[in-house]
Amino acid sequence: MVQYSPHLDLTFAAVSDPTRRGILQRLGKGDCSISDLAVAFDMTLTGIKKHVHVLEDAGLVTTEKVGRVRTCRVGPRRLDEEMRWIMNYQEMLEGRFHRLGEFLERTRRE
Repeated sequence: MVQYSPHLDLTFAAVSDPTRRGILQRLGKGDCSISDLAVAFDMTLTGIKKHVHVLEDAGLVTTEKVGRVRTCRVGPRRLDEEMRWIMNYQEMLEGRFHRLGEFLERTRRE
């Protein structure tokens, strides 16, 4: 069985959920408290905390608690490894389409 880096697994699992992708988009505009995220996504504090925790585990978000407020911000982790995987996958697909096009062209002429 092929195994990939744990970073890839965590990242792709984290961004597989539309709410978590929305949280990342929101944090791209600026830092936000857990409470504000819960309101923005019409979720309970517990629910939004679970999503933020998944994003934290993947290194995509960091949080800091000051007093009673936990603030979230986009994490320091870059997605270089994920981009390489996506580019390799795209090249593989393009190669297959190219070979299919060549095959169709050959069979059309015969």
